[in-house]
Amino acid sequence: MSVELPFAPVDTIIRRNAGDLRVSADASEELARRIQEHGAALARDAAERATADGRKTLMAADFGVEQVVDRSQLELPVAPVDRIARLEIDSRYRVAMDARIALADILEDYANNVAAAAAKLARHADRRTIQAEDIETYFSLFE
Repeated sequence: MSVELPFAPVDTIIRRNAGDLRVSADASEELARRIQEHGAALARDAAERATADGRKTLMAADFGVEQVVDRSQLELPVAPVDRIARLEIDSRYRVAMDARIALADILEDYANNVAAAAAKLARHADRRTIQAEDIETYFSLFE
C-alpha cells in the first residue's frame, strides 16, 4: 500500500512535539503510514454508520465529530485525507467536506499523541533524533 499522505506535514507535526530533538525522514514516513492505516479504519467504521442510517455520504457525525474545526487550523492537507478515507470503502460512498475536515482533525490529534510519545522514547534512549523505531515502539507498547 502506497502512502497517500505527504511526509512534510507529518514531519511538521513531529517537530512541533520534538522540542530540541531532530526528526529522521524514516520517522515521518512511518508515522504517515500509521496515520493512513488509522484513517482508513476510521473511514470504514464511518461508512458502516452511514449505511446503517441509509446514506451513501459520510458526514462528520459518522466520525463522532459534532463541531468541525476550521480547515485553516489543520496541518494535514484535506485532499490526501480524502484519498485515505476512500482506501477501504466502496466507491459508491461519497465523503462530505465536513467529514474530510473532521477526519483530518482526528488524524492530526492522533499524530500529535504519537509524536509526543515518540519524543519521550527518543529522550529515554538518550538520542537526539526521533527515529522510526520510536514510532514503532510506541505502537508495540500502546496498541
